[in-house]
Amino acid sequence: MEFLAGDLLTPLSAVGLIVLSAITSMVSAAFGAGGGLMLLVVMASLLPMNIVIPVHGLVQLGSNANRFMLTFKHLDKSMFVYFSLGGIIGVLAASSIVAHIPLELMKIVVAGFVLYLLWGVTPKLRETSKLWRYMAGAVTTFLSMFVGASGPLVGSCLYVNNYEKLKYTATFSACMSVQHTFKAILYGFVGFSFWQWLPLVTSMIISGALGTWLGLQLLQRISVAKFKAIFRAVLTLLALQLAWQGLQAF
Repeated sequence: MEFLAGDLLTPLSAVGLIVLSAITSMVSAAFGAGGGLMLLVVMASLLPMNIVIPVHGLVQLGSNANRFMLTFKHLDKSMFVYFSLGGIIGVLAASSIVAHIPLELMKIVVAGFVLYLLWGVTPKLRETSKLWRYMAGAVTTFLSMFVGASGPLVGSCLYVNNYEKLKYTATFSACMSVQHTFKAILYGFVGFSFWQWLPLVTSMIISGALGTWLGLQLLQRISVAKFKAIFRAVLTLLALQLAWQGLQAF
């Protein structure tokens, strides 16, 4: 347990995070998004944010990669390619200011954007719009470097495509996987040492794989209409929570 916990966590906290990783992965697999932000909120109460964001990103990379491998045949390949190309622009833009931008302000910006896409007048863009797909990748990847859990933001961008359940899950997981890969590269480049956290991260990824499998079983039993209603409600609540976190700092 001490090997997993390191110097900043108690053994009980480390075990709690491993169990929570399974639960939050199940939530994301079943309802489309939300698990990553739930995990981020708990991790932020136990560790400094400069550690939370890169470590959380690595755990989410494993979780989303597991989900993608189980649903890859449903992937919207065009969306994934353009999202990834836009993501390269986003991470390059973030690289010069990653240590200076105010985290609390970014939380409010992300929350507002999510709520607008869910409840406002959505942009008049075709589902196949290359510009929208580039911009979705660039903007969400840029913001994810500072906010940590960008799942609600990416999910709201995919929401306008009106995907069916499994196509949404596969495309969301693929986009999040590439985004968290960019994050790991960026934080490694600026000097974050992942090695001491690998035992905990590996354990959380393994438990998350079990949660993902359970969540996908639940997903197949949910009707399309119910899935979309729950998905929209979950994203709205998480966006409001994110905005509240940002406002409290002011």
